[in-house]
Amino acid sequence: MTDVPERLASALADRYRIERELGAGGMATVYLAHDPKHDRKVAVKVLRPELAAVLGAERFLNEIKVTANLHHPHILPLHDSGEAEGFLYYVMPFVEGESLRDRIAREKQLPVNEAVEIGTQVAAALAHAHHGARAPPRCHSPRYQAGQHSPTGRAGGRGGFRDRAGCYLGRG
Repeated sequence: MTDVPERLASALADRYRIERELGAGGMATVYLAHDPKHDRKVAVKVLRPELAAVLGAERFLNEIKVTANLHHPHILPLHDSGEAEGFLYYVMPFVEGESLRDRIAREKQLPVNEAVEIGTQVAAALAHAHHGARAPPRCHSPRYQAGQHSPTGRAGGRGGFRDRAGCYLGRG
């Protein structure tokens, strides 16, 4: 079958069990997967195969390299990366929770102290990513947790971490 999720699931079957799509952007798709070796849920970001064929994989490979070298309490770590049957991918933690976008849609407005805390944590992560990696991160609508941000896009799909105020910070 030529269905990409089935092909992807087959290609990664020895390392991860793909469960469902979490989200997609212009360059990649993120899937929720189970890592049986460590018995944990993870987010697997996969470069769109058609982009790899047309544009090459250099930008995505650079994204992997930059992400792998970022170490900050407000940035999600890279667990794994590789190539499997033509799929370039990397793996980050999956974090359950409500996204900031969903929370704002539900509540319409955050308390000022929470908005300031979220902004401060995201700014710290972005500053570290920019200065530490010498490359500006791609920042989508962040998912919010006590401050872990994916500098390269939708690392965990609908996941996020909860901060002390009950707000989710983290990734886009």
